[in-house]
Amino acid sequence: MSQANIIPAEQIAAQIYIFREQKVMLDSDLAKLYGVTTGRLNEQVKRNIKRFPGDFAFQLNQEEFDSLISHIATSNAGRGGRRKPPWVFTEQGIAMLSGILHSERAIEVNISIMRTFVRLRHMLANNEELARKVNEHDYHIGKLYEELEKLLNLPTPPKNPIGFKTVKK
Repeated sequence: MSQANIIPAEQIAAQIYIFREQKVMLDSDLAKLYGVTTGRLNEQVKRNIKRFPGDFAFQLNQEEFDSLISHIATSNAGRGGRRKPPWVFTEQGIAMLSGILHSERAIEVNISIMRTFVRLRHMLANNEELARKVNEHDYHIGKLYEELEKLLNLPTPPKNPIGFKTVKK
């Protein structure tokens, strides 16, 4: 069994964030998975920056970084935490990482990560199909309910009074 199979897809999926409407992974999380330091990973990225256009990797701005810190409870800069916003990598950027990190582990980890992204896309597609079906179902139930309301609220025909009519003089 390869090392990458030991990394559960759920663990990888838990490390996927959404920034700028893209699914991304943090440089520090990727470095741990690859078994290298964050500094080493970022150093290799900077040496091969042409492989990482803005839709493959980008550095978070301060607002995004602050949001991330509050989301994952990262320690403060004064207490040994990150001092600079992290680099984040989209699925394409992660695929590109295997080309600059030359190790068997990098290849195996990339395969696991790519499979996780594919699995997430598949789950999302299934959820969209389910949501479409539920909406369609809700529409038909709504129509049925409207028709039942009409039947339940039919006007009652006027009743003829029992007895004789008397004429007042």
